[in-house]
Amino acid sequence: MARDLPRCVDTVVIGNGPAALILSYILHGHVPCYLGGHHDPILDSKLANEPNLLNLTPDLYSHFLSSLRYSTQALPVNTLLDTLLRPNADTELNPTSCIEWRHEPERAVSHVVIGNTPQAGGQWAENPVSASADIGTLSYAEQLSLPGYSYADHLKRTKALEQCDFVRPSRNEVADYLRAYPEAVGIADAVFTGIQVDQVSRSRSGFVIGSLGLHCKHLVLASGIFTVNIPPTPLLAPIAQLDAQEDPLLVIGSGFSAADVIISTRPTRRIIHIYQWAPESRPSPLRGCHHSAYPEYATVYRQMKLSAVSSSKKSSARSPLLRRKSNPFFSQRDWASLYEGLPNGEVVAVSCPDNTGSATVTIRRASGEYITRSVGGLSYVVGRRGTLDYLSPSLRSEVLGTSNGQSTDPKSHSLISGRTLRPKSEASLEVTKDVFIIGSLAGDSLIRHAVGGCVFAAGRITNHIPSLYSTSLQSSLQSSPSLSARSSSPSPIPVSVSCDDQDTNGAIPSPTPCSSSASLAALANGHVDLHLDRRKLARAVEVAHAENAYWAASGWWAGGLGYRIAEAKEGRSCK
Repeated sequence: MARDLPRCVDTVVIGNGPAALILSYILHGHVPCYLGGHHDPILDSKLANEPNLLNLTPDLYSHFLSSLRYSTQALPVNTLLDTLLRPNADTELNPTSCIEWRHEPERAVSHVVIGNTPQAGGQWAENPVSASADIGTLSYAEQLSLPGYSYADHLKRTKALEQCDFVRPSRNEVADYLRAYPEAVGIADAVFTGIQVDQVSRSRSGFVIGSLGLHCKHLVLASGIFTVNIPPTPLLAPIAQLDAQEDPLLVIGSGFSAADVIISTRPTRRIIHIYQWAPESRPSPLRGCHHSAYPEYATVYRQMKLSAVSSSKKSSARSPLLRRKSNPFFSQRDWASLYEGLPNGEVVAVSCPDNTGSATVTIRRASGEYITRSVGGLSYVVGRRGTLDYLSPSLRSEVLGTSNGQSTDPKSHSLISGRTLRPKSEASLEVTKDVFIIGSLAGDSLIRHAVGGCVFAAGRITNHIPSLYSTSLQSSLQSSPSLSARSSSPSPIPVSVSCDDQDTNGAIPSPTPCSSSASLAALANGHVDLHLDRRKLARAVEVAHAENAYWAASGWWAGGLGYRIAEAKEGRSCK
């Protein structure tokens, strides 16, 4: 039965993916509270007197940068909630959470979550790339859980496999979980699907969604950065219309989507793969995939690397025998004869004879040599982007920080990546007055890193966290620089945004140098830790624990008085 949208609510959340669902859970009156017992004594001491996590302040994570334990490139506010929900999750099986979600209905905020997908789940409810939906996710099952109804709870409820530890569920399985989540936790009344939002503008009292006649006080953008596939160039467009299964498939792309297509392609079909190769300045995100945890992606990356090495030598490179035996994906395809990698190649000409069903492409290799190949189809997977075209030009310019809300590139159609708003999110997730970004729009695409931004947004919406845009606070900030430093940042480190991680056309652009390791991390879109086998990090955790104990004892975090606080907690007198 169709439901009517209300005409006026406090908050409108645009998008219905995991981040939007988490925020709705909080706005329904579920308050995250610290229970104690975290392994980090500094963090434990800071939270002991203020367990309500809606009162987030930057000082809670100000010491993260000095610890090996918090090496993630996610926003610190997201790292904070992740480590509280799953302490030592990378090395410990089913760790005890330090957070309790207390249901306090009187704290609920009227809101709606609106998405255009046919079911809750955002990009998980769609399959924008022609690849198998049975490929395992990047995250393990226990890291995909949303508050109030974990993935393990879902498996038990649906009578599926009871064991989900160290298992990477398929895209279809995650979509089923997210579809069931709203009903399971009691937020379905606020979640609306199959509705396109448009003409969102600022009004005197807040915002108005013109296409729906809906008014609100706060606006949360959770529409993500994976809604639009970058289209092929006009030169390549004719090949995209072909579907000759017996001829080679031309794949253009360097990331996970390209790998998904290759993995999903029939094992006996020949693949011609054009990809960007600049491992020092613009590495493929596949480079981070550990061969034990992500064998399929490690296999594709290794073939890309072997082709790159071979292109610079007279003799072809071979994969080590041991690695091939230990990785089942090597045996599923005759890579030597059915895969041709062309690093930094460029399609310069296309010929599509009538009634043949195939095309002849001329490719310029990185060496300058020209080759021709016959292909029967194209998979152009150089990246996906988001869009804020549903915002009015003036509001879009506020959010993006541009003069007119439009991209300087007329071909981009205002597409945005995970780095478009990252500099703003590092200052505050309130990117302009009463407008918030959560999820992948803030630059963190893993579900485990979505909770922190949602808690921050909920804290601001419920006035637990003061706004930088309020008149009284602005005056205080101008007169007190120290207060400004405390009130702003979900992240203390700016990340360079001078690089683009995806190809933009059939040609592979020249590498653009990055200024720091943080920039290289940003290119991986939050996946820089995939080279680690999370089951082999116990030693690193021991080192981090010893390091934290040393710094806690030093008292630096409390103006030299930290040891006294620690003694007081243990019942000893402080003199």
